[in-house]
Amino acid sequence: MVSFNNTEIAFRSKSNVKLKKAYYLFKLMGKPALASAGGKLAELAFALRLPIGGIIRHTVFQQFCGGESMEQCALKIEELATSNVKTILDYSVEGKDSEKDFNRTMKQTLASLDFAHKNENIPFAVFKITGVARFDLLEKVNYGKKLTEIEQQEYDRALHRISKICKKAEKFKIPVMIDAEESWIQDAIDGIVEDMMRAYNKESAIVYNTLQMYRHDRLDYFKRIHQDSKHTGYYLGMKLVRGAYMEKENERALTNGYDTPIQANKIACDKDYNLALEYACANIHGIAICAGTHNEESSLQLIKLMELHEIEKNDTKVYFAQLLGMSDHISFNLAEDGFNTVKYVPYGPVKDVLPYLIRRAEENTSIAGQTGRELNLIQAEIKRRKMSK
Repeated sequence: MVSFNNTEIAFRSKSNVKLKKAYYLFKLMGKPALASAGGKLAELAFALRLPIGGIIRHTVFQQFCGGESMEQCALKIEELATSNVKTILDYSVEGKDSEKDFNRTMKQTLASLDFAHKNENIPFAVFKITGVARFDLLEKVNYGKKLTEIEQQEYDRALHRISKICKKAEKFKIPVMIDAEESWIQDAIDGIVEDMMRAYNKESAIVYNTLQMYRHDRLDYFKRIHQDSKHTGYYLGMKLVRGAYMEKENERALTNGYDTPIQANKIACDKDYNLALEYACANIHGIAICAGTHNEESSLQLIKLMELHEIEKNDTKVYFAQLLGMSDHISFNLAEDGFNTVKYVPYGPVKDVLPYLIRRAEENTSIAGQTGRELNLIQAEIKRRKMSK
């Protein structure tokens, strides 16, 4: 069985200097007030055109991002590949809402497919629907509101962008993952992704949807859409995550007076996540999954399920995934043991990926034990290196 306590393997690619730098960074992020204030101050500094890009570039950006362009990510891709860890390039620019921005995101995603086609260390592409379509428009579609003629044209252009990406993914046989987003646009996203899977997943899982298992309805949705895939005749691709919008979801539900879609507690969320893994492995001949998790128990559970259902470690229908800069003890130990493992490697201009970086800082302070776990592992490796001299 894989051990996630082997820090020598986990941090093999990090020099002593980089290891200590990561230690101090997680130490700072372990202070919730500082992490929250730091993000707001950074946004303000950029708005005031203060020269803080260099500071961010050499701290949080360096820890959690691969570079400002795909080309700049090349070194990180090769570094990960030496440890048998693959890369998912993620153009992490957010908060845009113009046709020009949507076309730019589409072109970046198409370019990432071209890049992946030439590099065996990039097995997936990824994008957000809100990267190519306006949020308010998706919300209107989500609630079944009639679109104006102009809005329908805008929506058709968004669908064209999405289909263009998926068509190229099918041509290159490189799966593309479509991220989950807020619940009040997720039904619209689900509908779009289902149409893309029916069109492009005839021979294998090319288009993947994403399930946020902190929602109490996602396990049922998973089973329902699997039945549809069997009846309609397409392969189901799913990325399984716990989720990234929990606080926003609860606040909106409270403000608008409806029942929150969020699980009652973490135990319920963990249970559904593991049940989703179980369901996928039991139906692996028609399902491909990417388990996006920083949870050791779920990772070990998936390993056991693969053994139970006689799924080979290198079966491309099962991938483990973690974010760059986090949970290296999971990623590198899994890869060392021969499991398909990928790191999400975000990229983009420092200013534009700031929302992503702020979420990483907040995530490390809000997930119980996340920062402490990272710090303890780094400390253990620093101590091991000193003692081995």
